[in-house]
Amino acid sequence: MRRLAVLFALALAACAPVNMAPPPAPTAGVILQPTDPGGRISPNQAMANFQTAVARVEPVAERLCRQRGNNSNCDFLILVDDRPGAPMNAYQTLDRNGRPVIVFTERLINEARNVDEIAFVLAHEAAHHIEGHIARQQQNAVLGATLIGGLAGGGSPEAVRSAQQLGATVAARAYSKNFELEADATGTRVAHAAGFNPLRGAQFFFRIPDPGNRFLGTHPANADRLRVVQQVAATL
Repeated sequence: MRRLAVLFALALAACAPVNMAPPPAPTAGVILQPTDPGGRISPNQAMANFQTAVARVEPVAERLCRQRGNNSNCDFLILVDDRPGAPMNAYQTLDRNGRPVIVFTERLINEARNVDEIAFVLAHEAAHHIEGHIARQQQNAVLGATLIGGLAGGGSPEAVRSAQQLGATVAARAYSKNFELEADATGTRVAHAAGFNPLRGAQFFFRIPDPGNRFLGTHPANADRLRVVQQVAATL
């Protein structure tokens, strides 16, 4: 397993069989209740779980990526950030050649209590690339910068630049919650196809802070994410 020393800069600002249905919209209903995921495990066991998840999820994700045809490069590179003090995090980005990269910090790997949890997180991050979220996010940012920047067209160059930056930020964040829910839905299918239990894997949500429903927040409320996983898993 390759280790990561320097993180790539182009990460998603916020933080999936063929012809899958779009993710269901969050609706009121039964929410997954927390179950006992097991106690903390040793770092060695945590890393073994991570390697098992990579070995089984990666080929499923790459196959679906090629079937979808939304990306020119479906060869995932999965790395571990082992820098001391690195925060609990996982994200998907692209390298300079457009290759999809998924980065996990050791702290997140060690926090997962079982292999289903780490597999679900991995499938979720792979789903961002499968769904083309980075390209779509960039398109939204460009559109927002153009529209808002145009409103300040008669102002000074500094005012125009500020308006463009504001437009890009607002537009990029406006759809980030939808992207996260879409990745949860597609990730649920990927994890299931790889032989893992996405409902058990989604228990990881119960141990991370709930972002709630903040204006222009980048992640949806955990309750909405759990509903999507539950609804998609019911179809499997």
